Amino acid sequence: MSERKTEFEEAGQDKQLTLVQEFVVFLKENKKWWLLPILLAFAVMGLLVVLGSTGAAPFIYTLF
Repeated sequence: MSERKTEFEEAGQDKQLTLVQEFVVFLKENKKWWLLPILLAFAVMGLLVVLGSTGAAPFIYTLF
């Protein structure tokens, strides 16, 4: 075997990125910054749904 590693082998040795880091890299490389506000809105709505089924529900309902 040769001592020189291929690009594929070097990529396998790199530290794996988290989902958030990988998504940020995707946004930068593909110039898809318009996706960010949409996903933030989905995250806020999901948080409200989750909190709506907990003891925090009476406090959330007063916001609306």
